[in-house]
Amino acid sequence: MNWFKKHKILTVIGVIVLLGIIGGAAGGGNKTNTNTSNSGGGSGVTKSEDKPATIAKLNETARDGKFEFVVKGVECGKTTIGTNQYLTKNAQGQFCLMTISVKNIGNEAQGFFGSNQKLLNAQSQQYAADDAAGVYVDQNYSTLFSNINPGNSVEGVVVFDIPKDQTPVTAELHDSSFSSGVKVSLQ
Repeated sequence: MNWFKKHKILTVIGVIVLLGIIGGAAGGGNKTNTNTSNSGGGSGVTKSEDKPATIAKLNETARDGKFEFVVKGVECGKTTIGTNQYLTKNAQGQFCLMTISVKNIGNEAQGFFGSNQKLLNAQSQQYAADDAAGVYVDQNYSTLFSNINPGNSVEGVVVFDIPKDQTPVTAELHDSSFSSGVKVSLQ
């Protein structure tokens, strides 16, 4: 019997993950807009095609491609996360939980991947999201992967596992793995 027929569930999951990755990579842009004010004034808009600029702060909008992000907070110091004694994950260092809202400001659906987001320390070392730990925190999985339609938004938590002696100072947010990204100061 064919391997794919024997492992139907794994095949279906693999195809879904592959389609999500392809959709997220193909749908992203590289235009970065950051609005440093929630008041709607247009004077705080900066455009960059090269490197993301650190402009936005906590609870302010920051745009990259088709997404408008608002980082609502980052909580670090957890060594274990989970719902009970059987569904937990231990940190290599410490878990940092970034609460984020993501709105699609484009004209078509766009896939949001938590794994495209990064935290940076004062030395600009980058820390990747820990999707396995994110499963234990974000029960609706909206920040692991969400296909967001125009005008809609999702809110959730992206989890990072960083060394115990480090403090994140910046979040770098991306609408796709190929976008320039936008930086948000966490200080």
